[in-house]
Amino acid sequence: MPSVDAGRVSTQEQYVSLYTDLLRTVRELGLLRRRQGYYYVRMSLVAVALVGVGTGVVVLGDSWWQLVLAALLGLVLVQVAFLSHDSAHRQIFESAARNDLTARILAGGVAGMSVTWWRNKHSRHHAAPNQVDKDPDVQLKSIAFTPEAVALRGPVGQWIAARQGWLFFPLLTLEGLALHASSLRQLCQRGASRVELSVVVTRLVAYVSALYLLMPVGKATAFLGVQLAVFGFCLGAAFAPNHKGMPLVPKGMKIDFLRRQVLMSRNVRGGVLTDFAMGGLNYQIEHHLFPSMPRPTLRKVQPIVHEYCELHGVKYTEVGIVESYKVVINYLNNVGIQARDPFDCPLAAQLRAGSAGRDFA
Repeated sequence: MPSVDAGRVSTQEQYVSLYTDLLRTVRELGLLRRRQGYYYVRMSLVAVALVGVGTGVVVLGDSWWQLVLAALLGLVLVQVAFLSHDSAHRQIFESAARNDLTARILAGGVAGMSVTWWRNKHSRHHAAPNQVDKDPDVQLKSIAFTPEAVALRGPVGQWIAARQGWLFFPLLTLEGLALHASSLRQLCQRGASRVELSVVVTRLVAYVSALYLLMPVGKATAFLGVQLAVFGFCLGAAFAPNHKGMPLVPKGMKIDFLRRQVLMSRNVRGGVLTDFAMGGLNYQIEHHLFPSMPRPTLRKVQPIVHEYCELHGVKYTEVGIVESYKVVINYLNNVGIQARDPFDCPLAAQLRAGSAGRDFA
């Protein structure tokens, strides 16, 4: 790969060139080309699975075996959410309009969530991952990411924060309900799309109504609870290891694009099963560097990015899935008891010190 000639360019230009050189290499290798065949097969399999679950629900009727189908439906909807995520990132089609339409159909019509709300939130996360004043994923009310956030809580909130690492995964069972609620809240605001609101509400009302028409109240309620719990837990568990426990960026700090995306992200090692369960988000570093790269290509570009980061002294983090969850639990618990300030870690301190003398591009 081409390297930067330090004698001919400024320090700021060197940092910019690190990413542009990598991007040029990836483009020349054809790794940004769309993989529509892959996505057509994936969407077809998801459609077949949805029809199969729906048929099973109708056939079973008044049976507690419906809860098995509820769990399966939750898993299938996780895959729908992953496909909507990919389409919103324009990974599927060359056309922005086709990607947008596909994302809206999958998110609103199938999963029952607002893609507009999610895209706005997710775009801000991609622009400044783990930056305290910019990343919405570290500004959650339910989780404290800094000792300062813990200090603002009352006695009960601080008690919960001290155990938030252990509570984090049980709380993920409520994430599905929270996602739907956040979508509706956003869509009900002034200026939101009335069409998208109609699609999301129609999908949710039709789904809930069908459950209560096909099953007794108790079984329908249990079905809905299991489906939402499985959906929220699996989706949250796929996103949780990617950034939590990685260095937080202090307010106002400016960092070049390559370091911003690599240093604050974590990859999760694994095979085909991990790729499936996490929707390709286990290649979080590569996804952040090339957000429009098709999901199956992330595995191919990973060794290139890893080698490039090693060559230029940029720390590249990759761990096993069990270890990643241990890091998340320990980090959240440590912050909760104020045992460790995230800014005290050597990496964050180095970045903060470097920004005092210069602004990275």
